[in-house]
Amino acid sequence: MGRTRKYAVVASGQWTDEEEGRRRLPAGEVHAWEPGLNQTVCGLSLSRSRLSRFAHVPWPDIFPESGGAADRVQRVCPRCASVAGRRGPDARPRWQRVNPRP
Repeated sequence: MGRTRKYAVVASGQWTDEEEGRRRLPAGEVHAWEPGLNQTVCGLSLSRSRLSRFAHVPWPDIFPESGGAADRVQRVCPRCASVAGRRGPDARPRWQRVNPRP
């Protein structure tokens, strides 16, 4: 079947968390990014959009309900969230065929 994709984060800004040993974390608008590619999941070029890569931050950590790296995230790209998945209280269940035709 298909391979499972691991998405990392790119963001329009960054900040340093002093409590966790000066770790760089995303800020501002965040997008999903597949490491090894030069664009976001929604198609933005990383260099032209001036987005910073955060390969050490997994995609699920940028949602506020995760308690991860979401402290200064202002906006999550809706197109990236629909492709990479959004798991939280407001997430819709995944599409599933209920009664397939023969």
